[in-house]
Amino acid sequence: MNTLAHDRSETNFRGRVRLTALLGSAIWLTGCANLTSQALSTAEIQSQVQADKQSLGKDAVALSGPVSLEEAIARAIKYNSAQRLRGMEEAVAQGTADVAKFDMLPRLVASAGYRYRDKDLISRSTDSVTGAPSLAHPYISSDRESTLTSLSFSWSLLDFGQSYYAARQHADRAQIASERRRKAIHTLIQDVRIAYWRVAAAQALESSLSTAAQEADKALDDSRKVEAEKLRSPLDPLRYQRQLLENIRLLEAVQQELSSARVELSSLMGMPPGALQQPLRVVEPAMSNAKRWLEQPVEKLEDRALLLNPDLRESLYNARIANEETKRVMLRMFPGLSFNYGANKSSDSYLINDRWQDAGLQISFNLLGLLALPAQRQLADAGVKLADQRRLATQMAVLTQLHVARLQFANAVHQYERAQTIADVDQRISEHVSNQLQAEKINALELVSQRTATILSVLRRYQALSNMQAASSRLQATLGMEPVIEGTDNMPLPELTQAVARSLQSWEAGQIQ
Repeated sequence: MNTLAHDRSETNFRGRVRLTALLGSAIWLTGCANLTSQALSTAEIQSQVQADKQSLGKDAVALSGPVSLEEAIARAIKYNSAQRLRGMEEAVAQGTADVAKFDMLPRLVASAGYRYRDKDLISRSTDSVTGAPSLAHPYISSDRESTLTSLSFSWSLLDFGQSYYAARQHADRAQIASERRRKAIHTLIQDVRIAYWRVAAAQALESSLSTAAQEADKALDDSRKVEAEKLRSPLDPLRYQRQLLENIRLLEAVQQELSSARVELSSLMGMPPGALQQPLRVVEPAMSNAKRWLEQPVEKLEDRALLLNPDLRESLYNARIANEETKRVMLRMFPGLSFNYGANKSSDSYLINDRWQDAGLQISFNLLGLLALPAQRQLADAGVKLADQRRLATQMAVLTQLHVARLQFANAVHQYERAQTIADVDQRISEHVSNQLQAEKINALELVSQRTATILSVLRRYQALSNMQAASSRLQATLGMEPVIEGTDNMPLPELTQAVARSLQSWEAGQIQ
């Protein structure tokens, strides 16, 4: 008897030690948990900024020479940080859709538990007929500590149906992310083409701007000397200087307008921060205006836009998501049917059958849920109608956008042709003025004025060309005709450049892919 008491005392002691250790650990973890938000230190911010700067553009292939338009677009698609963000968003959406498929699987849960009590589980019994207490001594029915392990399988028909429609909705959201990435590619290509032609203009006018500025400064110095010698009326050299200064101001304005073009193009191409200020040269492609698209029947362009426009395709997916939500709401009208099966094992020595299996089948139905069902159904139907109306509005907007883009492209082509003609005329006038200056028939002011006018004409020609390229990109984006390239993240830059070149050639040729 003393041995039994000693064993129980020892067991009680061990149990108290375990309980004390468990409580102490919980209190210590709770006390150590710091829920107060701490402001980032300067060192932490600097460290993160430096790490981000090193990661920006680290994968970009270094430039080996002048950049073509195809390579600039390919670099933007492959290395641009905003485009990479869209790609990651698409990957996350696709990953969410893949994970949602596993929600349809049954539940298979393996569990293990430990139980302890400081006193024995002692129970009395009562006679079920007389209600009198049993004359037998109270009995112990379980160990003070024991473990329980189980492997249970459960499946619910209602949960399966909800998970099925949710998985389909996530799959549609992944498609929406893909359409948004397509739209981002359209915008990126448009920005690259505009910046590219600005760099081409800066590159073409670089020498002319420098020469004209030097000639204007020299003529200004000569005029000031004439004014200082007082050989003429004071008003004549002052008017002369005023016109020269106005021309110099125009030349400086041109330089300022084109000065940031290289930085913008480098940034769009995803070049590292250290390369943004490095000289960037471009290969000016042959002038092409894709006028064949103006010869395409408008009905054919409308059909193409309604088929491939990313905004319209996104609205179609949203409408399908709304329809799936209606089905999920209707599914709640059905009762829930669930099945479970489990295999269990316990270390309790008082159990005669310490290993057992159990199974069950249950059907349930929330009767009060019927009260909210009409409102839920009405809300789901309203969502479907909203999605349908949004789709119709998007379709009308796409058609309007197509006609506007086509009209803007036609106007841009006309403006470019006009600017090209004016630039050619000014170039010929500039050549005659240079010859007359050599023959001393005119003064330096007329030469500077004409060269300034020629530079402005060339600049306007490039601006008109850039506007035409932008209008062409808007029309291309409205038609949903971005370069069809699979696996851009893993495709080498030369192959991606060739794919972009083929896409641009088909666009310039007026081919509907």
